[in-house]
Amino acid sequence: MEALRLVLLYVHLIGFALLLGGAVAQYVGGRLRINAAMLWGSVIGLLTGIGLSAPLREGPEPAPAKLVTKLVLALLIFVMVFFSRKRESVNRGHFLAIIGLTLLNAAVAVFWR
Repeated sequence: MEALRLVLLYVHLIGFALLLGGAVAQYVGGRLRINAAMLWGSVIGLLTGIGLSAPLREGPEPAPAKLVTKLVLALLIFVMVFFSRKRESVNRGHFLAIIGLTLLNAAVAVFWR
């Protein structure tokens, strides 16, 4: 089961990289639009995050409040990306909120013990 957890974690990190990298690339390029990397990154992050919340580890389980917080953040990110994906351009505040929530979700994962 540890091998499955590690594979899920690896794919989860790839989803994070796609989402954040796609967003930063769009922001630096000056064209605020949801790209395919952001969409796939949010989907991968959400699905693998749900898989990672399953009891696959031998040690202590993460706090339920942490799991719920991460799930809510992941759902917010996914909804913000999914429903804006076909627009020619996205509002700057909306786009920065996606980046901010992505970074906040990573911070919850790292700093909440």
